[in-house]
Amino acid sequence: MGSPESSAKYIHKVQHLIEECIVFKMSKEECMEALSKHANINPIITSTVWKELEKENTEFFEAYTKQRSEGSSRTMRNVLPHSSKKD
Repeated sequence: MGSPESSAKYIHKVQHLIEECIVFKMSKEECMEALSKHANINPIITSTVWKELEKENTEFFEAYTKQRSEGSSRTMRNVLPHSSKKD
């Protein structure tokens, strides 16, 4: 990564991808795996950005974690068919 500007863009990209994972109710570990596999993002980078998001949005992540632990998460299979109807 060269300049601070390109580093900031990369971090912003990772943040956006993490937000996409959250839409699909993924855990941090699932998100790290998905971004590593599909976007070639180092899991350490994903974990670091996720932790920073948790620090900045404590209440959201507490509610998100609670919701996931209560078993109300949806799988991508359940979400994707609904989003493909707009095609």
